[in-house]
Amino acid sequence: MEYSKEFKAALSAFSNVEKDRLIFRLLKKDKLLSKKLYFELIDQETTDDKRNAMEDNVAEKLLLASKYVGNAKYFMSTVRTVSADITEHVKITTDKFGEVSLNILLVNRILDSNEDLSRQRFDNVYKLYIYIINKVFKALVLTKKLDEDYWMEIDELLRDTHQKISENHYLQKLCINNGLDLNWLESENIPDDIDQIMKDTKSQGFLR
Repeated sequence: MEYSKEFKAALSAFSNVEKDRLIFRLLKKDKLLSKKLYFELIDQETTDDKRNAMEDNVAEKLLLASKYVGNAKYFMSTVRTVSADITEHVKITTDKFGEVSLNILLVNRILDSNEDLSRQRFDNVYKLYIYIINKVFKALVLTKKLDEDYWMEIDELLRDTHQKISENHYLQKLCINNGLDLNWLESENIPDDIDQIMKDTKSQGFLR
C-alpha cells in the first residue's frame, strides 16, 4: 500500500502522545512487528545468538518427533511448525544466512530418521519427501544469492544432505524425477539460473 503525501503529513501532525498511543495499538495487533522492534531496539541477543538458539530448537523438536515417524500427519505437522519458527526468526532478524542454514539443518534432522522413514509405505512419506525436495531447491536458490564467504559453511550442511538423500533410495529417485540434481548440493555447482529451473519445474507439474 502506498501512502499519499497528505496521509503522511496528517500522521506527522500527531502529537507525541497520539503517536505513542497509535504505535502501541499497532504493536498489540502485530506480534511479529513487536518482536522485530524489540530485537532491533533493546534485545541483548545478537542475530548469531538467535540463530544458535534456533539450531537447538530444530534439533530438539525433530529428535522428539522422530519417535512418531510412523504417524505421518503428526510428524509432518511438527516439521511445518519448526519451519514456521525458522520463518519467524528470519522475519525478526533478517538473517539471510540463517534462512539457508536453518532450513538445510531442518532437512538434515528430518533425514536423521532415514531408517524409520524407509520402512514406511511410500504413500505415507511421499508428501514429506516432496516437501524436503522443495526445501532443498529453495535453499539452493537462496545460497546463490548469498555472499560467497558463506558458501563453505553452507557446503558442510549440504554434504550431510547429499549423503542422507543418497542413503534413501526412494527419496533419491524422487529427487531425480523432480529435476533436483544432487550434484548441485555444492555451492559452486549450483546453476546460475537455479531460480528459473525451479519455476520451470513447478510449471511442468512437478514438486507437488
